[in-house]
Amino acid sequence: MKKTKLVTGLGVLALAAAVLVAADHIDAPDAMGTSADIADFYAFEPSEGSDNTVFAVDLQSNVLPDLAYGTFDENVLTEINIDTDDDLVEDLVIQAIPRDGKMYFFGPVAPSSTGISGEVMVDSPLGSVDISSDTAIVETTDDGVSLFAGPRQDAFFFDFFQFNAVIGGMAPQGFKPAGDPDATDDDDTTAVDTFDGANTMSIVVEIPNSLLGETTAVNVLGLPVYKTWVTTNSKQ
Repeated sequence: MKKTKLVTGLGVLALAAAVLVAADHIDAPDAMGTSADIADFYAFEPSEGSDNTVFAVDLQSNVLPDLAYGTFDENVLTEINIDTDDDLVEDLVIQAIPRDGKMYFFGPVAPSSTGISGEVMVDSPLGSVDISSDTAIVETTDDGVSLFAGPRQDAFFFDFFQFNAVIGGMAPQGFKPAGDPDATDDDDTTAVDTFDGANTMSIVVEIPNSLLGETTAVNVLGLPVYKTWVTTNSKQ
């Protein structure tokens, strides 16, 4: 089986698939500001009772609309790891790697090795899509898999400056966060989305669960889920 070896895990972010989100804006210096920098990872059903699962990976969270759009690094492999038997070891992987303006996807397939090292599973193609710029391009394969890659507005809402003020003990007197049931009109509840107007470089896969197989993994509610996390690996 022909494979391309990529090593050196640069970033990792994990969650259990349900309607969940995890955030990790700005990774270590080696990954920061590149498409190896994992910002957010979402895994969810597109609608209640759907037979599909959506995986959305947001990378490089400092892509501003008034600057040139960011690009995907062709030396970085993004890997969605899927645990189906609740042992927190990946049983399947979905991989994405850019080449010449397109994002190529592989899997879902059992990895040849587990952990932070990865090999491009070129014998298990899933599909490809042109990388979007200002117009979204979605490609749907004959297997019902929908693929997207390109800039999207950062969905993460966070008031970074107010957070620092609270942590530093400098929050305004009477401050109560917006949504606090005890907040009144006299409380300073104004929140500012620090990430408003910023973009991420996003990779999205909507895939039928039939391609992922059965799962014995369960979440904290006792519901069957695909436990999943994402890694980025740099070519050696």
